[in-house]
Amino acid sequence: MELYLDSANVAEIEEAFRLGFLNGLTTTPTFMQREGITDIDGTIVKISKIVPVLMIEALGSTAEEILKEAERQLALGLDPKKTVFKIPVSLEGVRACAMLRKKGIMVNLHLVYTLQQAYMAMQAGATYVCILVGRLQDQGHDALTLVEQCVAAVKNYGYDTKIMFSSVRHTEHVRNAINLGVHNITVPMKILKQLTENNFTTIGHDQFITDTRLMTVKVKGAMNGQNPLVSADTKLSDAIIKMTEYGFGCITIVDQNGSLKGVFTDGDLRRSLPAGGPDFLNKKMSDFKYNNPISVDADSLLNEAAAIFKKTNVDTILVTSKGNPIGMLDIQDLKG
Repeated sequence: MELYLDSANVAEIEEAFRLGFLNGLTTTPTFMQREGITDIDGTIVKISKIVPVLMIEALGSTAEEILKEAERQLALGLDPKKTVFKIPVSLEGVRACAMLRKKGIMVNLHLVYTLQQAYMAMQAGATYVCILVGRLQDQGHDALTLVEQCVAAVKNYGYDTKIMFSSVRHTEHVRNAINLGVHNITVPMKILKQLTENNFTTIGHDQFITDTRLMTVKVKGAMNGQNPLVSADTKLSDAIIKMTEYGFGCITIVDQNGSLKGVFTDGDLRRSLPAGGPDFLNKKMSDFKYNNPISVDADSLLNEAAAIFKKTNVDTILVTSKGNPIGMLDIQDLKG
């Protein structure tokens, strides 16, 4: 099934065709008017140099006028092998289609709403028959059955015509088109971007990234570079302020020589407060007793840090290098 973009926005057209596999572009005067385009011919020529195949409108009240307009646009420098002229289905439209096809010019008879219209388009030799599924459904019609009937008609009678599924409103329409066996679908950019989205895919991808990071990145490469520490003679109140400034739930305490004395946590604070007394906040950090801190060496892989987080059920680990404190590793740092 050919995949076309439905747009007149040059920036998103350039973005979409960088994917490298779209088959072409459909556009309309309505799209161009919405984009504020005034130089229609100039825009068409510019777009034609970006896309593999361009479908543009050829309008006129008679078949001769439609033919003349198509030839005028080709004279702008468009490649007839890469240009398809869209013509609203009508008696004059199908007559123009037959005239253009005899000249080897590709035609998309569109604004098709009935099987009879599609039949006339196929009989006239249309390269594409375009069914506006979304618009039909907006009016309460069974558009999918019409698409199915048109696909069957091409198969049953051997018409050299491709059925195009257009007026796509959501990703379910793309699934419908695939199941119905249409030859071509044209989608707006917002739908194109949604076609690869899936929450389970995102979860799996993120897990792969996290696991790879755990196996390849060292602790020193994951820590945020902050080293929250205070000296042992710092008052508790000042240490709490420092903890808040750093955004960690703990702070490292060092002696006058800069050697590690311990780590004071927000849990330590909560446990000490009830019996602290009125001068509790004026205590110095040297007044508290410290256990051996939970730590990890800066040159360890994040896998080792992850195991420590899991075993100890803490959110922050002291990072050391040659026994000296150099920073903190938060559990969120494992994800990058």
